[in-house]
Amino acid sequence: MRSERLSNAGGKECYIHQAMNAELEENSVMANETTPVRAGAVNVPLGHVIGNEKWKGSQIAQGMQGKVKLIVEDGLGIVDFHLSNKTCILYISEADLVSGNGFKRRLVRFRNASSLQGIVIVEKTQISDQYFPAVQKFVVLELGMTLLPVANQGEAAQLIIQLVQEQAKDRASNPFLNQKRPRLLEASVFQTVQQIPGVGKTKALLLLEQFGNIHQICNASLQELEQVVGRAVAQQIHMFFTQTK
Repeated sequence: MRSERLSNAGGKECYIHQAMNAELEENSVMANETTPVRAGAVNVPLGHVIGNEKWKGSQIAQGMQGKVKLIVEDGLGIVDFHLSNKTCILYISEADLVSGNGFKRRLVRFRNASSLQGIVIVEKTQISDQYFPAVQKFVVLELGMTLLPVANQGEAAQLIIQLVQEQAKDRASNPFLNQKRPRLLEASVFQTVQQIPGVGKTKALLLLEQFGNIHQICNASLQELEQVVGRAVAQQIHMFFTQTK
């Protein structure tokens, strides 16, 4: 009888320790994810990428081998990859989209707490395709961030390599270059505008040359859009943006 009581007490004590450890782990994760991320806080060498430790051994990490140097670090918070001292990537997987709105809270925390230029890479697959239009509107229109769709992690790795190499060319051509709209951002925005219904590469280029950014395109009147891309496409663009207001 006494041994049974001791066993029960030991089991209760073990359960309490497990609960305490789980609570501490949860608090640690929350603190890590809500830590503000500031430009210049992470020093990224030229041609390198600083990646969150959770991506160690992933398809993205394997896909970057031999192209760019990936340095895996802990404590990056909600950021997945740092491409430079001012630019980072937040990755939204198929599982993130299907599981609910947790990824939205993560993006909002980043947008509110960070001074970095955030690029959101989203897995657009057969399973997640139904969620993509809503995510696109949330990221681009509500948060004002750049969104780039990929089919899988392998494609994401190639995209990251392309962005890093393009950035390296900018630095190499003029290390003292200080443009308000660097090519990296322009390339990202250009690809995002192409995701608007009815807009391809040519019309995306025309729209950005005329309006400058996505917000100006969103606020343009139907008549202003018609002058750039014609009536049919202008109506598609106008409908796409007015449905989200």
